[in-house]
Amino acid sequence: QVQLVESGGGLVQSGGSLRLSCAASGSIDNFYVMAWFRQAPGKQRELVAGMTSGGRPNNADSVKGRFTISRDNAKNTLYLQMNSLKPEDTAVYYCAVSRRSIWSISGMNYWGKGTLVTVSS
Repeated sequence: QVQLVESGGGLVQSGGSLRLSCAASGSIDNFYVMAWFRQAPGKQRELVAGMTSGGRPNNADSVKGRFTISRDNAKNTLYLQMNSLKPEDTAVYYCAVSRRSIWSISGMNYWGKGTLVTVSS
């Protein structure tokens, strides 16, 4: 059993930056995919950015060039650096991990409870 705890959300103005962290209670070495999803009010949850254990990224087109995912295996922590934030980035951000080479919501084995990011215009 792995517990994931997100932090770093908050209120930021359009054009600003935030860095989200996802701390795992156990080792993340055994997970093939580590990812960030988000869910805006009234919308479906969607993949924002992810990476495989080998470091291959998978980012949504809407965040390419603005968001960067990274990990620190020694700290069992996943990060999401978000720059040039836009009001449409407002959502609850969740981290999730999967033992398989799969990127779907249903394919994730563990989820955090989320952290709210609000971008004001």
